[in-house]
Amino acid sequence: MIALKCLQKPAELRYKSAAALADDLAAYLANEPISARSTNVTQLVSRILRETHHAGILENWGILWMWHSLVLLVLCLVTNWLQWREVEARAPYVGLWVVGLGAWAGIFWSLRRRAGPITFIERQIAHVWGSSMIASCLLFVVEWLLGMRVLTLSPVLPLIGAMVFVIKAGILSGVFYFQAAANFAVAIAMAWIRHSGLPDVGLSIYGIVAAASFFIPGLKYYRQRRMAK
Repeated sequence: MIALKCLQKPAELRYKSAAALADDLAAYLANEPISARSTNVTQLVSRILRETHHAGILENWGILWMWHSLVLLVLCLVTNWLQWREVEARAPYVGLWVVGLGAWAGIFWSLRRRAGPITFIERQIAHVWGSSMIASCLLFVVEWLLGMRVLTLSPVLPLIGAMVFVIKAGILSGVFYFQAAANFAVAIAMAWIRHSGLPDVGLSIYGIVAAASFFIPGLKYYRQRRMAK
């Protein structure tokens, strides 16, 4: 435990001084409790929320995430508008999501490839992101097979998004847990709105939250990249 504490990459997780290290070595030799085994709340929160050494690659995605936030917002608003117009046919929704998201995914990946070599971590993130879009589109198929009305399973969309951000939090930065929590909350809100009989604005709310979840970190890393130049 003492050796591992000395080898921590973040400075705040290592011993603050040589004297602190000496105290722990003396405690170990005396068979007494060592500070390396203790973790206070501040250290725990810091570990959870800090960026990993992979976070730097997000500077390649900043501007793209801001564009992605706009695509998500428009997609959700148009879908909600069709819902308010009481469009029952699946074709407009399927076309909007499958064709729209598919085209944007191709454009997104093409733009990223032009910006430079793609790292292994970026490929992992792209796989998670791509699978989330496929899952979102397949909800229409599941609804059809189960004989449900179109958009019945729309509250599942933020659940899919939340899972994506939990994975990003583990790989890139613990701050993404906040985006995950927001998306989990939106899923509950969408289900509650529909159950309560209020005007169904759930998809618009999801669009705003999902867009903010990408735009805020996108803007942050876009600025970081510009400052680094």
